[in-house]
Amino acid sequence: MLKKFTLKTGKRDEMIEVTEQVQDFVNEQGLHDGAVIVYCPHTTAGITINENADPDVKRDMIRRFDEVYPWHHNLDRHMEGNTAAHMKASTVGASQYVIVSDGRLLLGTWQGIYFCEFDGPRTRTFYVKAL
Repeated sequence: MLKKFTLKTGKRDEMIEVTEQVQDFVNEQGLHDGAVIVYCPHTTAGITINENADPDVKRDMIRRFDEVYPWHHNLDRHMEGNTAAHMKASTVGASQYVIVSDGRLLLGTWQGIYFCEFDGPRTRTFYVKAL
């Protein structure tokens, strides 16, 4: 009851909604009541739940992350030059736990599950585990 998903990101920073893939997994598993964990195994990407109705929310979040964690900072020492991506990923977190009730993800009306890329473009993976 673990599934690996692969996706390609197209920008350095972007939020890709994966709610449908997670719900499809719930359907495939026949999970009626329980929960799923959505997990990202990358240090420069993460998983979050946020509004999926207005695309400006994603744009605003990425802009604000860039304001808090600028890509170039004179004091950063990490040789790969992607300290900002590590900071953003740590802020967002590597996983989200979502309750499943009556075979559906228990999300609010405007909520979606997002894979957050902070060091793209890349080919990335995430996992969904049914509980």
